[in-house]
Amino acid sequence: MKKKIAILGSTGSIGKTLFNIIKKNKKNFEIVLLSADENYKELLKQAKFFKVKNLIITNENSYNKLKKNRFSKNINVYNDFNKFRKIFKKKVDYTMSSISGIQGLKPTIEIIKYTKKIAIANKEAIICGWDLIEKKLNKHKTKFVPVDSEHFSIWYALQDIEKSLIEKIYLTASGGPFLEKSLKKLKKVNINQVINHPNWKMGKKISTDSATMINKVFEVIEAKKIFKISYNKLAIMIHPKSYVHAIIKLKNGLTKIVVHDTNMKIPIFNSLYSSKKIINSKKLDFKTLNNLDFRDVNPRKFPLIKVLKILPNNTSLFETILVSINDKFVELFLKNRIKFTDISKKMNKMLNSYSLKKYKKIKPKNIEEIIKMNTKIKNDIEYLITK
Repeated sequence: MKKKIAILGSTGSIGKTLFNIIKKNKKNFEIVLLSADENYKELLKQAKFFKVKNLIITNENSYNKLKKNRFSKNINVYNDFNKFRKIFKKKVDYTMSSISGIQGLKPTIEIIKYTKKIAIANKEAIICGWDLIEKKLNKHKTKFVPVDSEHFSIWYALQDIEKSLIEKIYLTASGGPFLEKSLKKLKKVNINQVINHPNWKMGKKISTDSATMINKVFEVIEAKKIFKISYNKLAIMIHPKSYVHAIIKLKNGLTKIVVHDTNMKIPIFNSLYSSKKIINSKKLDFKTLNNLDFRDVNPRKFPLIKVLKILPNNTSLFETILVSINDKFVELFLKNRIKFTDISKKMNKMLNSYSLKKYKKIKPKNIEEIIKMNTKIKNDIEYLITK
């Protein structure tokens, strides 16, 4: 029997990696739904290959272009995510949620009831709305697998391990493109230098987050929520080769180190298949293992790491504020409206402001509250920058 799957964000890097994995075993899969924002040409290409009957494309202009295509007359093309009930007659076997940004939160939560298993690669959804996601997972008995390489590695290593046995979990960070660059030179870096990640091929936004290391702050928050572990048991270590993805120190004296190729194929493949399925991977790299080169994070070079000291232990709207502020300042940088070093400088100043501290005690009740806060913060920053 074919495995029925849905891919939210199928034209992004995660979606494409999953698509390429299932292409090799086409006869074993039926894709019920594909979605994208703007890239209607790639979406159509994917739909033709797998004869997909349902597409969602959220960009209005791309939606209109797709609707005019001759091939689209034989399929259902929608412009938003409000048609899940119409698309899914029964639960699919697997869903990948890889829509980037906070706009991925609502579809991620709403598709849970229509799938037996969901792999989530959307940081913002987990950071801002994990309580809402977890509630839905439990209600609809849907299995969850994290897909970020670090969180997948932790999830894999902690199987059959009691949480009380955990002494410390270390998440690794490459250090990005400026690990060896002086602080003085960082003031003059351009967009091309920022997005030129040494190990991973990623989009502009996530590459910028890696360069400031806010992505690791986000990953610590994710790990805290997913694995229900306190911040004092989580730490970040710089590991330039990105070969080790997680280190779990246990109280019984043992330590687990999870290593895999520097690509997203491994966690995505293992989220789709059982652990008994075989994948072709590179031979163990003993040269790298002989020189793992772990380093502490320098807070002067990566000042956004200080954010970890001001995070509330409880779930709050402050996490949404953090994501929203970062999204907006990265957007401003990528539009050449602020300098690279302004991202961390302005973020730290804003996050430490008295006016935002009250949100550390306010827990989001629903998706709408999170989206409303996201919009407000971004509008406030735009107003201040323009002014």
